[in-house]
Amino acid sequence: MTVPNTPPDPLRAAAGTDADAAAPGPAAGPNPYAPPPVDQAVLRAADRRAPLERLLPELKVGAVTVLACLVLGLVMAVLWAWLAPKVPLVVDGNKILYGDPEGEQRAGADSVFVLIGLGMGIVTALGAFLFTRRRGGGIAVAIALAIGGLLASVGAWGLGRRLGPASDLVAEARRVGNGGHFDADIDLGAYGALLAWPMAAMVVLLALSAAFGKREEDPPPYWAGPYGVQRPVDGQPGVPGGSFHPGPAGEHPGPADRPHPGDRPPQDRTP
Repeated sequence: MTVPNTPPDPLRAAAGTDADAAAPGPAAGPNPYAPPPVDQAVLRAADRRAPLERLLPELKVGAVTVLACLVLGLVMAVLWAWLAPKVPLVVDGNKILYGDPEGEQRAGADSVFVLIGLGMGIVTALGAFLFTRRRGGGIAVAIALAIGGLLASVGAWGLGRRLGPASDLVAEARRVGNGGHFDADIDLGAYGALLAWPMAAMVVLLALSAAFGKREEDPPPYWAGPYGVQRPVDGQPGVPGGSFHPGPAGEHPGPADRPHPGDRPPQDRTP
């Protein structure tokens, strides 16, 4: 069983309300532990940046990477035409026969192309990583390596065929005559060899980025705000929007530094 509440006196309640409203209370000071205000001007300026301005640096890096791959594709074509094993042919009357019927020169040409492509992929990935390491790489580097490596492989395949032996076997047979020997043109039997360069570049770039890539800095504490707060200098309060400099060994306000409820400013204390 509970005791009923005594109804308040209307006159006393009105007088008390007026007295409470007239009595000055303690002024609420700023909360020393509240996070600093966020600089809205900085946020609005970041939102107003045009997407094209952020995309231009990526396009420049990608264009340079693709151009470097195409230049190395010329080197790859020369190396393939020089190092690829040639298929020997012999003229026997009105027939053109293999000089080595059991030879593996065709497969050897594919293998040489793959090995050169793997080497070029490693070189381009290493160069692109070192060139863009300070800026943190980016998706443009990976896409440019894949596209540039594929285009360079296709270009090296076509140019290497032109630099190698002639593809007109009849004209070559007539030139050497009956019983003469000449080499057949080089070509790819496995078109998957064109993917050796871009695949090697992707794997090497991923490994380098994981092992030696630029790391993101740890975010500031939640109470420091999005942009941090400067440490007080010469008794001055922290400045919002500055850089956050933590104290030694995780320094934070101790019990002696915290304001107490009974403390008053020095000028208000009476002797």
